[in-house]
Amino acid sequence: MLIYVVEDDLSILKLIEYALKTKGYEIETFENGEDFFLELEKKSPNLILLDIMLPDISGMEILEEIKNNNKYSTIPVMMLTAKDSEIDVVTALDNGADDYMKKPFSVLELLSRVNALLRRFEKEEVGEILNVGEIKIDLLGRNVFVNNKKIILTYKEFELLIYLVNNIDIVLSRDKLISSVWGYDFSGETRTVDMHIKLLREKLGESSKYIKTIRGIGYKFTLGEENGA
Repeated sequence: MLIYVVEDDLSILKLIEYALKTKGYEIETFENGEDFFLELEKKSPNLILLDIMLPDISGMEILEEIKNNNKYSTIPVMMLTAKDSEIDVVTALDNGADDYMKKPFSVLELLSRVNALLRRFEKEEVGEILNVGEIKIDLLGRNVFVNNKKIILTYKEFELLIYLVNNIDIVLSRDKLISSVWGYDFSGETRTVDMHIKLLREKLGESSKYIKTIRGIGYKFTLGEENGA
């Protein structure tokens, strides 16, 4: 397994490199975004650990470039950040980060998170087409079509739709959606879910009828006509 670590703090970089190498991972380290992108064009890693504060380009900008490029968008990215405000965490996760760790962090927790992310993405199947009602979802290309018309979703809107569809006819609480789509320790308020559901419904148009609001609980994706907004 190849892991890229982008971090400009040499002490943290060396600590991460040592910890991951002791577990048998192949590691490439970078202190800036330019060197990282040059290597990324040559070889894609299995996981990227990405600092937010870098000398030449911010980690947020790097994250957006990765997730908006079909060649790299399926590579899991864990953000490493000294920032701990809710808005920073929300921004990173909404832009496609698969997990995040706040500095300072323990090596054991880092290794646990890395192992969990790699296991999760090893199990994911790509190249599959999902058809639900008038909605067609291309998992590999991360494209969504409604009545054969392509609609543009953000990274998190896409992840939210996939999770709803994969759990069709199951009532999902807001807390469950937060933990599964945004990250298991995400501490943001559940209104984040409501906001993304609202935006997703707007983009799905008439097909938004499949996303039912279960009052007092959360949401359910269903092709039936059960009660719900």
